[in-house]
Amino acid sequence: MRSTDTTSWQPTSWQSRKAQQQPVYEDGAALERVVADLSRLPPVVVSWEVDNLRTRLAGAQRGEAFLLQGGDCAESFADCESDHIAKQLKVLLQMSLVLLQAMKRPIVRVGRFAGQYAKPRSADTETRDGVSLPAYRGDLVNRPEFSAEARRADPLLLLRGYERAALTLNFVRALVDGGFADLHHPEYWELGFVRHAPLREAYERIVHSIGDALDFFESMTGQQVGDALRVEFFSSHEGLHLLYEQAQTRHIPRQDRWYNLSTHMPWIGMRTATVEGAHVEYFRGIANPIGVKVGAAMSDEWLQELVAILNPQNQPGRLALIHRFGVKDIEQHLPRVIEAVRRTGHSVLWCCDPMHGNTETTSGGVKTRRFENILKELDVSFRIHRELGSILGGAHIELTGEDVTECTGGARGLTDADLQRAYRSQVDPRLNYEQALELAMLIAERSRQRT
Repeated sequence: MRSTDTTSWQPTSWQSRKAQQQPVYEDGAALERVVADLSRLPPVVVSWEVDNLRTRLAGAQRGEAFLLQGGDCAESFADCESDHIAKQLKVLLQMSLVLLQAMKRPIVRVGRFAGQYAKPRSADTETRDGVSLPAYRGDLVNRPEFSAEARRADPLLLLRGYERAALTLNFVRALVDGGFADLHHPEYWELGFVRHAPLREAYERIVHSIGDALDFFESMTGQQVGDALRVEFFSSHEGLHLLYEQAQTRHIPRQDRWYNLSTHMPWIGMRTATVEGAHVEYFRGIANPIGVKVGAAMSDEWLQELVAILNPQNQPGRLALIHRFGVKDIEQHLPRVIEAVRRTGHSVLWCCDPMHGNTETTSGGVKTRRFENILKELDVSFRIHRELGSILGGAHIELTGEDVTECTGGARGLTDADLQRAYRSQVDPRLNYEQALELAMLIAERSRQRT
């Protein structure tokens, strides 16, 4: 087992390990200059926000709160605009309000935004009509157009990613501070294209009962109504591009700890969770709450080693295990991983990602996900955790506030034929606004049935 000692850890320690899913840059000197520039720029978040999130996730770990983590599969620089960001916040606010009323516990809102610009790929190259070029790895690395120039890894994009992450989070903070997320006025969160009447009517009933939700919120926090106006948002992204993460990692003297200040909650994907790998080496040294994606291919021993390395002090709120098995495998694998972690004596925050294990391709070659499979995986997750005396403390959803058609099913019964109408994702299919709100309502209904 790897050492868990962090006293000699540095943000560059990962460079002595094998790093997977990293782009190859032609101009090493230009890359060094960009990383040096990033290291001097102000952080995107601050350490006390990170510590605040870890405290709140510790509550979710104990079943006293619920984590709603959602947003784009991969952000694009073009979407760094006020309307798009506001729509993302609106759908997360509406989902959280539905969950708050049903679950009767605080909802911790963590967006997949302000840094979700890099994506892992199953192959280093993409081939079209006999021509092979480097794979598109997200706007942080290269560009989606299929040309040699566009697919070249450009170090300047790291700076563009930092700038857009900072702009996004600055706008989010301005909206929240300005009362955009005031729980007294959920009518401000309306998105105009909800066409399914029962869905709209159900949400409006929740809006009309907001007084009850506020009463509960006050009883939980001990705050008066006037102090309960602000809803907190935190940011998260997959900590994939290690030079980008390294450049924003700072030592905070008063805490005597290292923080990744590019985001509040970075996570490790399945492709980069190798125990001896560079990503695990990097993540073990930062003080942020972190996530690890867990799939069917992860053995008990592998998972147990990760838990020991990434959270050796068993700190509450430090480690979220985000399981993503798919409806075909969850019955077989979720019970064993719960028991595997239990044998370590460590406590973790269990979170369900019902998206990634349920990706499929239509007969026309379009990547999609079926709403009924997403819902079923969540349903089964709640049941298995309950049966085993565990707590499912969160859900991790790829969604958008836009009226896209990327996942089939839902209230409007989208079919494979509908996908061509508004399929906009460059990488993975997302739930649209109606589907995301419907999912929250169905989770809420299941929650009421379980109590």
